[in-house]
Amino acid sequence: MTTYYTSDLHFGHLNIIRFCDRPFAGVGDMDAALVRLWNETVTEDDTVWVLGDVALGSLADSLANIGRLAGRKILVPGNHDRCWEGDRALRKGEPDARERRRAKEHERYLAAGFAEIHDRPEPVAVGNATVELSHFPYEGDSHGADRFVEYRLADRGGWVVHGHVHDTWRQRGRQINVGVDAWGGRPVSAATIAGLIADGPRDLEPLGWA
Repeated sequence: MTTYYTSDLHFGHLNIIRFCDRPFAGVGDMDAALVRLWNETVTEDDTVWVLGDVALGSLADSLANIGRLAGRKILVPGNHDRCWEGDRALRKGEPDARERRRAKEHERYLAAGFAEIHDRPEPVAVGNATVELSHFPYEGDSHGADRFVEYRLADRGGWVVHGHVHDTWRQRGRQINVGVDAWGGRPVSAATIAGLIADGPRDLEPLGWA
């Protein structure tokens, strides 16, 4: 039983191929490769924390990929997930209506194959360290100025495991990006993250796609 972390799969998102220079001819090839790389890495006995931005486009099609992925999957929503607490559609109207919409979106992602959804999970133990989990790093973005700053964790001197920045870095200081664009398309094991933490704060470039 192993715990893994990943982020920013962007199932069904054609433009991400160009934005992040993913080596695929189209969405079908990309989605199939993401499923294959995941299932080559993860077993049914493992747990995977998915730190946001799972699927775009037609969710009826793109979210269907979740059911093809091995292991127990826990979602920490990102800014491209319809169940994210900051989604504009979920913040419109009266509080009761917002709660109903939010519950409906949560059910959609749970039905797709997630076991749990946590907007702001408690810190977790990774090796000998305690780390924060979030879609967002403490600071930095995939392009331009930092976005969604009101949803970012405060940097109190600890480590954060995150996504959002795609191929901008693999590690920057005490920020470890587990996005697929930084790790050759594969989830990252807790042991690998523990090793990075043990080596201390530094900057690491993304790995190439498998």
